[in-house]
Amino acid sequence: MRRFDRSLIPLVVRWFRRCGRELPWRGEADPYRVILSEIMLQQTQVQRVLQKYPLFLRRFPTMRSLARARRRDVVRQWRGMGYNGRAVRLHALASVLVERGMRIPRDADALRSLPGVGKYTAHAILSAVHGLTVPLVDVNVRRLLSRIYWRMRSTAEMKSEAQIWEAAGRLLPRRNVYQWNQALMDLGATVCTARRPRCTACPVGERCASRGSMSDKPRATRKREAGFGGLPDRIARGRLVEALRDAQRGRSAGALGKMVLPGFSARDWRWLESLIAGLERDGLVRLSRGKDLLASRVSLQ
Repeated sequence: MRRFDRSLIPLVVRWFRRCGRELPWRGEADPYRVILSEIMLQQTQVQRVLQKYPLFLRRFPTMRSLARARRRDVVRQWRGMGYNGRAVRLHALASVLVERGMRIPRDADALRSLPGVGKYTAHAILSAVHGLTVPLVDVNVRRLLSRIYWRMRSTAEMKSEAQIWEAAGRLLPRRNVYQWNQALMDLGATVCTARRPRCTACPVGERCASRGSMSDKPRATRKREAGFGGLPDRIARGRLVEALRDAQRGRSAGALGKMVLPGFSARDWRWLESLIAGLERDGLVRLSRGKDLLASRVSLQ
């Protein structure tokens, strides 16, 4: 079994106490604020969340106020965050938790059965809300631990998620686990960065297995995204939802097509219909069909 040098733990924690980021959700006693921040941080950079988090709380200050809101209003408030399905799942999660009297499960499997909660988010809730001794692995921690404990040949390399979850579990300190988890994420996000790690500023740089051995190779090219007319479906979905945020009565499908795809015409209807159907399945929009398909109205759920 691989051995992990635990003497690095106090070095990282001391660095965190001096240099850690001040984030408004850290140390929060209100489970709602913790959960909101974790859902927002899924696939979104911290700087964007710092802008949107207080605005969202101003509109929905409690879990109960969020659960009682109309879904469309939650999606409207999510503007600028991207991946709008998270807003739908957050709203569903709030409804479930309020129905259960705001009892937050203390078990990872029970948490993962809730809307919008995966392994990382479940562990984040267990750590921040319940103070349990569990590891946290996001992309920053995965990159950091890969480089410290394995010899990475390029900045693009990382060990598998399974290997890093195991390593993170075996490195857990006996006390202040929440602080340790936050320290690892901050060190990965601000010092051991993806392309240009600042090794001389790293508190454990001298013990890092990858220091001085990594070339700055470009990231592997992403697989081509599904799309139509040169427009990725992911972008088209976002544009469609954005076009509906301020439209209280919705818009005609034909008008939406022209707003989403330059040069849209009736021959592109099948593509638009498929796009709308996907958003319907995700609980984001509703299509009220008329005799003229292009005149059918689309609105936020």
